[in-house]
Amino acid sequence: MNTLSAFLIGGTTSGSGKTTLTLGIMAALKARELQVQPFKCGPDFIDPSLHKMVTGHVSSNLDLRMCGKAFCSDVFSDHLAGQDVAVVEGVMGLFDGGRASSASLATVLQLPVVLVVDSRSAGESVAAVVKGFEEYSSGVNICGIIFNRVGSPRHRELIEQAVQSNCKSRILGFFPRDLRFEIPDRHLGLHMGDENPLSSEQLTGLIENVERHIDLDQLLQLTKRSPTTRSLSKKVVAKTPAKVRLAVAQDKAFCFYYQENLRMLEEAGAELVFFSPLTDHALPRGCHGVYFGGGYPELHAATLGANHEMLASVYQFAISGGIIYAECGGFMYLCKQISDIDQVSHAMCGIFPFQVRMKTRFSRLGYRRPQLEKDCFFGKKGEWLHGHEFHYSELIDIPEDVITLYGLEDGRNEGYQYRNVLGGYIHLHFGRSRANVENFINSLSKASEIS
Repeated sequence: MNTLSAFLIGGTTSGSGKTTLTLGIMAALKARELQVQPFKCGPDFIDPSLHKMVTGHVSSNLDLRMCGKAFCSDVFSDHLAGQDVAVVEGVMGLFDGGRASSASLATVLQLPVVLVVDSRSAGESVAAVVKGFEEYSSGVNICGIIFNRVGSPRHRELIEQAVQSNCKSRILGFFPRDLRFEIPDRHLGLHMGDENPLSSEQLTGLIENVERHIDLDQLLQLTKRSPTTRSLSKKVVAKTPAKVRLAVAQDKAFCFYYQENLRMLEEAGAELVFFSPLTDHALPRGCHGVYFGGGYPELHAATLGANHEMLASVYQFAISGGIIYAECGGFMYLCKQISDIDQVSHAMCGIFPFQVRMKTRFSRLGYRRPQLEKDCFFGKKGEWLHGHEFHYSELIDIPEDVITLYGLEDGRNEGYQYRNVLGGYIHLHFGRSRANVENFINSLSKASEIS
C-alpha cells in the first residue's frame, strides 16, 4: 500500500469503554484481512497483551514521560513497515496526565484522535462534552466520535441531533450497551491476553457489532497518512550477535515486561532464554544472569512456594554472586515470604529478608525517576533511571541495615541490593537510557554462567 491509516483512540474519561472498543476495532480490521499494528499510550502492561490477543502483533508502549519524544517517535515509525493500520490505545481521559497524556502523544506523532464518549445517563448534554474536547486544545485533531453505551433508538436520535447541530467532528458510530463484551478485571487491572478473557464467541460477537455500529470505512478514510514517519533521532540499531545469555522468567506469575526493553536487550547482545518459575525446577543452564519481571506472584504464591527446587536454584545463584534483576512481582518472589490475597503466607526465595503483604488498595502509583546512589550493573553513581510504580503489596519488617541503590525524588530509598542482586517495585524502562542496557550486558559478559 502507498498509504496507511493511523489513529489514536482516546476517551473522555477512564471507564468510557475505550479498551473494549479498541479491541473490537482492531479485531474487526484484522477480520478484513488488514495488517493491524497496535500500540499503547502509557506504562500499562495488560492492554498490550490484549492487543496481541486480537491482532497477533506485539504491542509496544509509547510513553512520553518515561521514554521521551524521540524514542516514542522511533518506536512508532519503526513498527509501521508492512502494516495497513496503526492503532494507538490512549490512557485515562484524553487530556489526563499532562505531558504523558494521550493528547500529547497524538500531537507528537501527528495522529488524529477517535474520541470514545460514554453516553450512558446523558442525552443532548454529550454535545457539550464533545464541543469542549474539540475546543480544549487547537493542536489535537479529533477526527471522529464513537458514542458508547447507547440505550435505545431514541437515545441515539437525541445525541445525533445535538452533536450534528453544535459540533464539527464526524460521528463514526453508536455502540449499544452490551455487557457480554466486558473484560473481567482484578486488583492490577484487566486479565491478560494469554488468559483469553474473551471467548471466541464473544470476540466474534464483538467484531459483528463493531461492523454493524461503527463506520470503519469512514474511519480508515479519515485517518489515511503517509506510511513513512520522520524520526526525531537515529534509528534503532540492528541486533548484534549474542554476547550473553539472559534467563527471563515468563509465565502466568511473571508476565509484565516492556517489549521494547526486551528488544533493546537483544539489540545489545543478549540471547533471551525464557523459563517458568511455576513449572520448571531449575534456572536455565549456561545463562549469565536472570531477569524477573512483574506480574501476579500473589495469585500463584502457593504453587511458587511449593516449587522448592526452583526456589533453591535461584537462592544458590544469588549467594554465589550471580547477577539478578527483579522488579515488582519478581522482587516479591525474591523476598522471604508473600502473604497472598487471602492473607495466607508462603515462603519464597529468601534472598531479601522482607515479608510481603497484600493490601486491598494500591500502595504506590506513579512515575518514578530513580537516581543511582552507588555504582551497579546498570551504571554509575549519580545517573538517572526512568520507570513507573504500581502495586498493592507492601513490605513489612524491613531491617534497618538494608542496602538500597536508588534515591527517589520524594525522598524515599528503593532498589534493594544483596550481592549482585537488585530488586525493587519500580518497573524500569530504558527508552531514555540505552547506556544502562549496554552496562548491564557488559556486566553479564564478565559473569560466570549458571551451571
